Amino acid sequence: MRPEPAPAPSYVHGHAEPVLRSHRSRTVDNSAAYLAPYLRPGASVLDVGCGPGTITADIAARVAPGRVVAVDPAPDVVAAAGRTVAEAGATNAVVLVGDVYAPQVAPGVDGPFDVVHAHQVLQHVPDPVGALRRMRALCATDGVVGARDADYAAFTWFPEVPALDDWLALYRRLARATGGEPDAGRRLLSWARAAGFSEVTASASLWCYATPESRAWWGGLWADRIVGSAIADQALASGEATRADLERMRAGWLEWATADDGWFVVPHGEIVCRP
Repeated sequence: MRPEPAPAPSYVHGHAEPVLRSHRSRTVDNSAAYLAPYLRPGASVLDVGCGPGTITADIAARVAPGRVVAVDPAPDVVAAAGRTVAEAGATNAVVLVGDVYAPQVAPGVDGPFDVVHAHQVLQHVPDPVGALRRMRALCATDGVVGARDADYAAFTWFPEVPALDDWLALYRRLARATGGEPDAGRRLLSWARAAGFSEVTASASLWCYATPESRAWWGGLWADRIVGSAIADQALASGEATRADLERMRAGWLEWATADDGWFVVPHGEIVCRP
């Protein structure tokens, strides 16, 4: 008897404009550099949880004429990613509604792929080991599976702003309430070993926001997210925060963003796995 697929995750961030503003900034160079050596011309790639498709389009340019299949469970996000890929001229890429847990990740899509990639996905799914097993099954025997995820508990910043401590604690509670693991980065190696990969190479990298421009961008988008995204809706509905709490966190983000000596680091775990 075939086991039931794992339940679909509830995406804690949602897809409000400030969330997508962050996602649209992502490229191979700033979000998948660890995987770049494997993105060779002619390689086939499955991009799991592609979001708005900026990384997908970059991957497609690097592996052309190899094919790229990108999947995401949200139809509106898939439509936006399709436009991004088309505008980039990536004729070797297709974006589909799909689910990594399903017996077939998307209609008509089967492996194997030379590279199976997931960026900021495993922290949101209810069974990351199961997801990695599915990614392994879709990977060619001589291919690789790559994943990169943030580690929220390791976020660090200066100057100290108490409202940001409250923001981080709230976010971690909400992420776990929706079945995710916000501190995924440190767990990737363990999850990959549990998924049965024969060889796993673990690494780490970070995003750093320490210029006036990057502080304004990062602080501004989180100021918007904490009052105007699915995070705010879930915090209010669950009673984890009041509207006044969220407004105080928003003010804390803006305080940090305008500090002349402001510095914020987002560390990520990374894995490259061979079946």
